[in-house]
Amino acid sequence: MNSPKPRLTQGPVGQHLVDMTVPVLFGIATMMAQSLIDAWFIGQVGDAQLAAFSFGFPILMIVTSVAIGLGAGTSSVVARALGADDHQRARRLSTDSLLLSFLVTAIISAIGILTIGPLFRLLGAPDELMPLIRGFMTILYIGVPFIVVGMVGMASMRATGDTRLPSMLMILAAVLNVILDPILIFGVGPIPAMGLNGAAMAALLARATIFVGTLYLMRHRMDMVSFSKPDPVEMRQSWRDILHVGIPAAGTNIIVPVGAAVVTAMIARFGPDAVAGFGVASRIESMMLVMYYALSAIIGPFVGQNFSAGKEDRILRALWLCTAFCIGSGLVIAGLLASMSGWLPGLFSDSESVRHVTSMFLWIVPISYGAYGMVMVMNASFNGLGYPMPGVVVSVCRIAVLYIPVALVAMQFFDIAGIFAAYAIANVVSGLGAYAWARSTVRARCAEEAMLRDASAEMRT
Repeated sequence: MNSPKPRLTQGPVGQHLVDMTVPVLFGIATMMAQSLIDAWFIGQVGDAQLAAFSFGFPILMIVTSVAIGLGAGTSSVVARALGADDHQRARRLSTDSLLLSFLVTAIISAIGILTIGPLFRLLGAPDELMPLIRGFMTILYIGVPFIVVGMVGMASMRATGDTRLPSMLMILAAVLNVILDPILIFGVGPIPAMGLNGAAMAALLARATIFVGTLYLMRHRMDMVSFSKPDPVEMRQSWRDILHVGIPAAGTNIIVPVGAAVVTAMIARFGPDAVAGFGVASRIESMMLVMYYALSAIIGPFVGQNFSAGKEDRILRALWLCTAFCIGSGLVIAGLLASMSGWLPGLFSDSESVRHVTSMFLWIVPISYGAYGMVMVMNASFNGLGYPMPGVVVSVCRIAVLYIPVALVAMQFFDIAGIFAAYAIANVVSGLGAYAWARSTVRARCAEEAMLRDASAEMRT
């Protein structure tokens, strides 16, 4: 069993980014493809099931955002501990993060199950969809601990610079989910058709695989989990350090699905088919944004290790390389989706109105995807520095100051197209602002850290 070393503080910056991003890209792409396949299978059951699935998507994203926040906090503190070459502290932090995430998810699951009815009525779900939504969401809430604890564990693994093992787990779970989907949704042999609930059950079993595999690898391959009795004082300090980044990071991520929930309620005024079309577009979008999710997953550990090692130039170089990639790839994605907007929506629904809404989205929103990628990368870099509040401000402004207010006005003149245009505008403005803020923050934080190191060295002498 080898203890991880701070491998990201030496060697070519671009090569590290590529080596870390590619495995994560494959892992997340497989998971996103599985989500699209879910939507396709459910669409074969019926448009009502697809609409119920779409109503649940923002809530599932909120739960996932909690996991991402806790994972970001864990990744930040573990990476900085490794950058300081303190493996014992890194192992304690990763262990305590798993305990913390389990307690948080137990509370979330209980509250979620108890509030399914009032919450989804608030989101505009019609009464005829509530039985479908209740069954689907109950199963998903039961699986929340598997989702969150597994994601937090994989964040600890990525903090070491190893992205291959967690990516293998993600691919395994996605393949298992796709295999289970048709069996549980449509029924095979003695297994009854469960419809929408079958999709939720397949996801539950797949996430349980990630949970078990993550704990095994962290213990037996990476020496990043301790089963010894934790010291209460040390554990509380670990939790404070994790939550210092984790709470703002969770808020940064939660604001996105909260905004999506508000926008879903706005689109619900145009009918269930409009919601279904928006839901299909959101899943296509998730697949197209996979490379930016991958970059945001690896930039935090890179920034954290180099920040603790005092390597400001490596951090700034990484941010520039990521920005150039986001802009270039975003333009390519926009062109591809515009060219596919005529036939791609038809893979998910036979309804002309559903296809129309999806196609409209694909023409308008993707032009801003590169800027949205910049937002994700810069927010993750703030977390890596242990300075998460700028990311919160960027995300809140993007959704609450730009997207929703502009959408409310534009909807009055351009209907659903106005909502989609507001989304694109919010992405572009936020991306440019986030990049400028990230560069200035890196310089300021590294200067502060250098002063602290010099002062500490003077005290020792």
